[in-house]
Amino acid sequence: MRTAVNVAVQKYYGKRLESSGDLQTGAASCGSSCRPAPRSVTEALSEVHPEVTKRFFGCGLPFPAKLEGCRVLDLGSGSGRDCYAFSKLVGPNGHVTGIDMTQELITAARQYVQYHQDKFGYKEPNVTFVQGYMENLNEAGIQSDSMDVVISNCVICLCADKRAVLQQAYNVLKEGGELYFSDMFASKIIPDHMKQDAVLWGEGMGGSLFWPDLISLAHSMGFSSPHLISASHIVVYNSELKAKAGDISYASGTYRLFKLPRSPAMSNATVTYKGTLAEFPDQLDFDSSHCFKKDVAVQVNGEMAAVLQSSRFSSDFKIQMLDKQESKSETTPEYCHLNPFLLADKLGSSVKQCSKTSK
Repeated sequence: MRTAVNVAVQKYYGKRLESSGDLQTGAASCGSSCRPAPRSVTEALSEVHPEVTKRFFGCGLPFPAKLEGCRVLDLGSGSGRDCYAFSKLVGPNGHVTGIDMTQELITAARQYVQYHQDKFGYKEPNVTFVQGYMENLNEAGIQSDSMDVVISNCVICLCADKRAVLQQAYNVLKEGGELYFSDMFASKIIPDHMKQDAVLWGEGMGGSLFWPDLISLAHSMGFSSPHLISASHIVVYNSELKAKAGDISYASGTYRLFKLPRSPAMSNATVTYKGTLAEFPDQLDFDSSHCFKKDVAVQVNGEMAAVLQSSRFSSDFKIQMLDKQESKSETTPEYCHLNPFLLADKLGSSVKQCSKTSK
């Protein structure tokens, strides 16, 4: 399973980078400032050991709501920052598994299992770190149909075979489960010569997915259409790398995809949020296009109805299916609202927050 790309990334993150400040882009700085987070998430992150946080290389905040009791898998868990935050969010009855191919990072993460167990007051640890490849989760001991949520934070761009990663995530998710991830995306298809540059690849620039390709990949393996949660521009502040990138720009995008039933009924529905999520009593922002206010009925298309009906959010909505059966054209939406660059432009201020002036 170990490829030339794997070896280069392992060397880059295991030996070259000591902290997020060593990165040559503003990607990691977006992780804590570009998307407002619920109090539970900020509190959980604040309780992660500072040595773990120091080696955080993510580009977003992939923390969905309603995680208590869930089984969560973190692809490319690195030093374990997100895993330990999830450890608190899933509670003592949930479990978090982190998988990473870099032995140095797995070793570093495992050092703090006891620390966080004591910090959160758990009788038993609820975090496990496994060395392995996200392109072959079964080989690493991750069972099919075993996870409620799969997350990743700026690691899919470091993998050459993105189809394999998404397929493996799909396989290990339960029906109705969710892939919720942040990653770097490119404004154009990355040319082959950039993919050969070790530093460009290590920074995520050489392997970033052209964002429309995520949609086709998701559909090809049975996921729902992606839902764009948040986005911010990534500033390349190393002049040499910026020159190599040319007219290609980069954005951090956080998306959620659901593993739908094999033959879901695609019918329009009227859905009403019950206000049952403690941190969202009045309004649940499901993604950048769907805002559900408590006790306000909203009509949604067949795919969104299927997502709400089959996922862990089903009990939080009153769902009334309508008689009209959707045609394929009605079920497939326009995708401009999934463009992370457009959303980053709309949010505007995130560009300033995430940029650095010099290295």
